[in-house]
Amino acid sequence: MIKYKITYSAFYLLSLLPMRVHYVFSDIMFPLIYYIIRYRRKVVRKNLVNSFPEKSLKEIKHIERKFYRFFCDYFVENIKSLSIKKENMMRRMTFGGMENVAKSFEKNQFIILYLGHFCNWELIASLNWWLPEGAGCAQLYTKLHSDTMDRLFYTIRSRYGGENINKKDALRRIMAFKQSGQKKLIGFVSDQAPKRGNIHLWVDFLHQDTPVFTGAERIAKKVGASVYYSKVHRVKRGYYHCEMIKITDDVSKFGEHELTRHYMKMLEDDIKQEPYRWLWSHNRWKRQRTSSGEIITI
Repeated sequence: MIKYKITYSAFYLLSLLPMRVHYVFSDIMFPLIYYIIRYRRKVVRKNLVNSFPEKSLKEIKHIERKFYRFFCDYFVENIKSLSIKKENMMRRMTFGGMENVAKSFEKNQFIILYLGHFCNWELIASLNWWLPEGAGCAQLYTKLHSDTMDRLFYTIRSRYGGENINKKDALRRIMAFKQSGQKKLIGFVSDQAPKRGNIHLWVDFLHQDTPVFTGAERIAKKVGASVYYSKVHRVKRGYYHCEMIKITDDVSKFGEHELTRHYMKMLEDDIKQEPYRWLWSHNRWKRQRTSSGEIITI
């Protein structure tokens, strides 16, 4: 508790500085993290090489450096979000396709939103400020290993008025929304590596056999939700736009795992277009299948 209060206070004071000062910090951080600390360099390099076998080492290194520069920006942008005013955030993180979102809420109580660790995904929680009257946001989260950083990011995500739902409590909480009649848009960041016991599907993703979560699809079908994809791009430094792409208002038309495969393909296309915007430092392919079907962790 004391460690968190000290950390929060320090970051909050930093967040009061102008955005241009934060980007000066980011520019200073980049050579420290990339060349000196070498934060997860081996993981990033391995992920990039395996994902883009057609690219030369020179091209891989170029993407790698651009990723680390963006990663430093991502970090300072989230510090700034501790104190950023609503009007400022709504200029920096904009959303399109909201007229379709409003129409979907007229048809269904829930909207499931697929997200990836692409661009600054934390800022998408500000979507709560863009929803039609009577609807609210919620987002699933996985607890971070560091209690201090977990509480810090929990606080950041809560600033926009949405509810944070622990993945373990997702179905129970969503069914409670259903019983109370609350209209909710629920974000699922579904591109991380599932635990061994939670692997229900493998897909070909970035030239690799990849285990994926199917929870978003299963819950969408259980509650009859509309399903959207968040197509995000960085307009310029510090400014993002998220286009809300409707996949369907009728999940019953999709076969088993079809929605999950569709989401992974859309995300893959975005990554190929701007590869340095994805979170390559995550050990995404640490679980693999052997020829006999056994799942191993590497």
